[in-house]
Amino acid sequence: MGFPNKKDIEQALKKLEKVDGTLALKANATALEKFRWDLCQKFITYKKLHKINQRELAQTLEVDEAKVSKILHHRIDEFSTDRLIGLYLKLEPELKLKVS
Repeated sequence: MGFPNKKDIEQALKKLEKVDGTLALKANATALEKFRWDLCQKFITYKKLHKINQRELAQTLEVDEAKVSKILHHRIDEFSTDRLIGLYLKLEPELKLKVS
């Protein structure tokens, strides 16, 4: 058995789009998509560094746990960039945004 062909890989990836796991950053992601993905990574890092669970993070952010789950799994279509930044500022009020 060898490596799957391109068609098989594309079919598998299409099926995975419907799975509720963590979304990966697309290879051709825009600068905004990369920024939003990086912001989600900051929530994950904060959770790990502070050794808190999803429920505790939701309480800190004052949102329901389902929304935190979406952020932690990069499923953020329903969140504006402003909202994500506002939520993260609750964790790191001294955050400075820099455009380069």
